[in-house]
Amino acid sequence: MSDMFPIRNSLKQRDALSPLVFNFALDYAIRRVQVNQAGLKLNGSHQLLAYADDLNILGVSVHTVKENAEALGVATKETRLEINADKSKYMVMSRDQNAGRSHSMKNDNSSIERVEEFKYLGTTLTNQISIQEDVKNRLKLRNACYYSVQKHLSSSLLSKI
Repeated sequence: MSDMFPIRNSLKQRDALSPLVFNFALDYAIRRVQVNQAGLKLNGSHQLLAYADDLNILGVSVHTVKENAEALGVATKETRLEINADKSKYMVMSRDQNAGRSHSMKNDNSSIERVEEFKYLGTTLTNQISIQEDVKNRLKLRNACYYSVQKHLSSSLLSKI
């Protein structure tokens, strides 16, 4: 690895280096958050899920999520990335209907919206830790796909193997 070097000018969005520099900066911020070991762990170590610019902070309590969100905010500021509070949301996953209702989250004095469910990589996650709605939605999509191609599948033009 080389020594650190400053970037004095910003990169244009369509510049070929933009995604690479963004990934480096985001990876640095994520690694800084991963140092905090208080969060919920998946596979023993992960408390932050990331895909492209979609991040999900996990925690066993609202307090832990707040701490990790603050750590992410500090780390992103070091790399001059910004968290968009308008696009940010949080959800408390618990079988207890009232879990986390009395808490609120903020990012730089902007409130972050609390949601009951959200979609991540095509899977609907609910605050009640239930997969029933996701299974129903996937079945609807499967049925819609099947019925849209059904006449083509039964066509005599297809060879029967």
